[in-house]
Amino acid sequence: MHTLLLTLMIISGILLIALVLVQRSQGDGLSEAITGGAEQLFSKQKARGIEVGLKRLTIFFAIVFFACAFVLGYYL
Repeated sequence: MHTLLLTLMIISGILLIALVLVQRSQGDGLSEAITGGAEQLFSKQKARGIEVGLKRLTIFFAIVFFACAFVLGYYL
C-alpha cells in the first residue's frame, strides 16, 4: 500500500508540474487585477478549448497528489 501510494504521488507530482508549465499565463498580476481584471471576471465569455481541459486536469492531479500526501502522512 505504501509503495502504491508513493508511486501514485510521484507520478501525479510530475504530471502536475508538466501541466502547470504547459498552461498559459492568466494575467499580469496585481496590475491586471486593478486595471481590467474585473472585466474578465464578469464577462459573458467563458474559456473554451484546451485551456479548460488543462485546468481541470491540473485540479484533478493536485487533488490526487495532496490526498496521497495526507494518507501517507497519516499512516507513517
